[in-house]
Amino acid sequence: MLIAAAQFPSRRHDIAANAARMAALLARAADLGAALVVFAELALTQYDLDALAADPGLALTPDDARLTPVREACRAHGVGAVVNVPAREPGGPAGIPGLTSFVFGPDGALLTRYTKRHLSGRERDLFTPGHTEGRFRLGGVPFALATCYDNSFPELAERAAADGCRVYLASSFHSSPESLTKYPDRAWDNGLHVLLANGAGMGSGTSGPGCGLSGGWLPDGRQVASAGPGADCPEEGELVLTDVRDAVVLMADPAVAAMPVRECGEPLVDVREAAPNLLAAAADTEEATTDGAGGHLRAGVLERLLAAERVLPDGLRLRLVEGYRPPALQRHYFERYADRLRGLHPDWAPDRVRSAASRFVSPPEIAPHSAGGAVDVTLITADGSPVDMGTPVDASPEESDGACYTAAPGIPAAARRARRTLSAALTTAGLVNYPTEWWHWSYGDRYWALETGADAALYGPRELR
Repeated sequence: MLIAAAQFPSRRHDIAANAARMAALLARAADLGAALVVFAELALTQYDLDALAADPGLALTPDDARLTPVREACRAHGVGAVVNVPAREPGGPAGIPGLTSFVFGPDGALLTRYTKRHLSGRERDLFTPGHTEGRFRLGGVPFALATCYDNSFPELAERAAADGCRVYLASSFHSSPESLTKYPDRAWDNGLHVLLANGAGMGSGTSGPGCGLSGGWLPDGRQVASAGPGADCPEEGELVLTDVRDAVVLMADPAVAAMPVRECGEPLVDVREAAPNLLAAAADTEEATTDGAGGHLRAGVLERLLAAERVLPDGLRLRLVEGYRPPALQRHYFERYADRLRGLHPDWAPDRVRSAASRFVSPPEIAPHSAGGAVDVTLITADGSPVDMGTPVDASPEESDGACYTAAPGIPAAARRARRTLSAALTTAGLVNYPTEWWHWSYGDRYWALETGADAALYGPRELR
């Protein structure tokens, strides 16, 4: 997964122009393969404390019409956005806003909001501090949020790491490059990817203009990307991209196995009888077993697949390649792939083999397919022709050089658009994607429970009969 920090010279008092610039940067980032874009502190209004003090109308809510270009760009391009604004705080002091980051998902809906906890200087007179942690998940990656002066307090990043976050996002307005030295420390000290979106251009109530230099740091503290100085930032803005694929929570992660299962008893339905037009021909897939097991799904999953197909654009349909997989077959596939990895990497420890194998085949004891909650699915045209998705279904990370990852960079633009179309429909229907496989989606299983914040999985592994 690629994520991007955006810096641009905000226009003073011109929310409409700044929102339009954000929308354009979201489109550019999506074209480059980014799944999420982080903007600087108060980039929408400009960091102008005089104006914010004089005009309470500059405070926004997540559904504010002035944010419509941003939300629509997220929907149009299938990319998330972190936008920091002066925001009216639910339950906060009347008339006193917070410095709040709204996180919009690829569908334009609000995923979460985070209000800056540590205010500095004149901010203390104008804003109310937040009291909650900023956490969200996107594309199988757990993220943490912080804003500018927050990053002077190491405990924020420490708590993020303790909570299982793997990427730390900072929306900031620093005027001095010396202020940026803390970010590699946050990465190194906590084993986090860190991405900084810093202001570029003038700010009122600060010691000077934003110094730019937005950047990304690896968990070992090395900087891997940097934008230019704020004074040199072009009007159209700059993007800094970093790859956080190694931050994806894999099926072998203990957090997945730790999710409890409260089996709801929902039956497995034979798709060949209930919705035969969804199912691929048996000859199309190795996984179509002789007893037709792969053509079965939990009733709730089938219901959601059909709902997803109804919202696809005209001329497109879903094609189910495989659903349920018997536990014995799941174990066979897992061990076969693990054996292949052992042969390729004889120096790997068992835990590393297990983790790497789970990129492509789930450990059998928690496998979503064996619970009847997972589907391998692709797009076809109305006449049944396959849509180019960038790789075949079931292309391994080795065979595809990583192009099997849902948000893989470098795939053809048409394939990226097709994946976004598939993702939008299935997400709307309530399924979640396993980010290492663009075709794998699930509902009701342990991975779904972890990604959605459910208390427990609805489906556990079971035999067909």
